[in-house]
Parts: sequence; structure tokens; C-alpha cells
Amino acid sequence: MASGLFALLDDVAAIAKVASASIDDIAAQSVKAGTKAAGIVIDDTAVTPRYVVGFASARELPIIGKIAVGSLRNKLLILLPGALILSSFAPWAITPLLLVGGLFLCFEGYEKLHSMVVPHDEHHDDHVADAPQDPHEFENQMVAGAIRTDFILSAEIMALTLATVADAPLFNRALVLGVVGIGITMAVYGLVALIVKADDAGAAMVRTKKPGLTQIGWVLVKGMPKFLAVLSVVGTLAMLWVGGDIVLHSLAHYGLDAPEHLIKDTAKAIASSLPAAGFFGWLFGAMGSGVIGAVLGALTVPVVTYVITPLHAALRKPKAV
Repeated sequence: MASGLFALLDDVAAIAKVASASIDDIAAQSVKAGTKAAGIVIDDTAVTPRYVVGFASARELPIIGKIAVGSLRNKLLILLPGALILSSFAPWAITPLLLVGGLFLCFEGYEKLHSMVVPHDEHHDDHVADAPQDPHEFENQMVAGAIRTDFILSAEIMALTLATVADAPLFNRALVLGVVGIGITMAVYGLVALIVKADDAGAAMVRTKKPGLTQIGWVLVKGMPKFLAVLSVVGTLAMLWVGGDIVLHSLAHYGLDAPEHLIKDTAKAIASSLPAAGFFGWLFGAMGSGVIGAVLGALTVPVVTYVITPLHAALRKPKAV
């Protein structure tokens, strides 16, 4: 009897070890996938604060909360099941979808970069001028627009995650997708909430009139607009880097690995004579992917302008009764 009990305990201990190893594996895969999505996360963080511009301070956090809930719904209820179905029944489609998504990121990044280098007023946000009179309806429209934008970025995040764990068992894939989806959403919108309320916190510190707090408060009040501007630039460059890297890796999957190897080998050769060669190797590699991303983005502009945009407009045009 006792020996049977000890045997059972040994079995339980063995199962626990396997489960523990599986959890560690899932955690490691989640971190790896989340790291690959870093460029998209930065851009998401840079884009979201603009959706609360023009609203009362008391509505900023509720609006961010609504967008975060919509983002979780996008990832967990739509994209996660879709990714699992895709990886189970059409795994061959993952790389083409990543390639298309990478080109989209290149296009978006190039458009933002172009608007920074060649500013033009006609592309500024017109949502304030076109806003409905009802503030509640205007808020709902802004939240809906933010969630639509988030869906595209979330799709890229989930696709990158899926590519990272494509060979894992179904249960592990589902857990990693869920962990990355929830973790990134909490990180992005938690950070956005801090950014949006930083100037309010700074103003409150200034009002205390305490020397130390007042100085910190003025730094926050005056520094946040500059920080958001820098974050926007970093987000744009990150989009180009991630987009270019995705396209290069996708092409390598189909045997066209010369461009990817050229960039990596060149980056290693340049960084080999520098201190912290690993960091500089990554930096030069990211710069090379970013340049490729910018070039690809420029090449996609005519396709988007003269093919995709008119086709989209035609499909959305209401049919005459």
C-alpha cells in the first residue's frame, strides 16, 4: 500500500516537473514573441494618445480603458482563434500573411516618415472639425476608430507571435498567444495612461508650491509634448525596422535569403571592431532593415494610391436602390 502511494507521488512529481518545464517554455516563448513585436508596440504606444486630444481630462482614462477593452477583444476573441485555425489547417499561409503585414508596416512607416520630412497640412487630422455635436457620439466614434487601428497592429503582433511558436503544440500556441496578447495590451495601454496623465500629475505638483515637487512638475508639464514627439519618431523608425525585417525574413523562407544575409553579415563585420559588438551588430542590422523598409514603403505607395484605395472606396460605396 505504502509502495503504491510512493509510486503515485513519484508520478505526480514527474507530472509536476513536466508541467513546470512547459510553463517555463511558454514563458520563454512569450518573451521571445513579445520582443519581436517591440517595434509595433512602440508605434501603438505613440499613436494612441492622439485619440484623447480635445477631450476633458476626466474622460481621458475612461476612453483609454474602452480602447484597451476593444484591443483585448480584437486579440482574444477574433485574432487568437483565427491564428489557431490558420496554424492548424493552413500553416502555409502564415508566411504570406506576414509578408503582406510587413509591407503594410513599411507603407505606414514610410508615410509617417515622409510627413515628418515634408510636412503638409492636407493630411492633418480632420476629426475635430468633422466631429458631431453630441460629445458622447464623438467619443464613441474616436474609440471605434482607435480600435480599428489597433486591430491592424494587433494582427501583426499575433502573426509574429504565431510565427515564433508555429511548431509548438496547439495548447502551447494558444497559451503563448493569450499571454502575449494580454501582456502587450496591458503594457501599451498602461503606459499610454501614464503618458496621458503625466501633465496633469505635473500640474498638481506645481500647485503644491513645494520646491522639489514644483520643479518635477514643470519638467513633466513642459517635457511631455517633446517626449510624445520623440516617441512618435521612434515608433515610425521601429515600424520601418520591423516591417523591413519581416519582409526580409519572409523572402528568406522562400529561398531568397541573400538580402537578409547581406545585411546581417555587413552589420557583424562593421560591429566586430567596436566595443559591445553584440549591441552594435543589432543596431546596424536594425538600421539596414529600416532602410529596406523605407524603400519598400516608397515602392508600395503607388499600389496603395492607385489600386488598393480606389478598390476599397468602390467596395464601400453604397449601392443605388
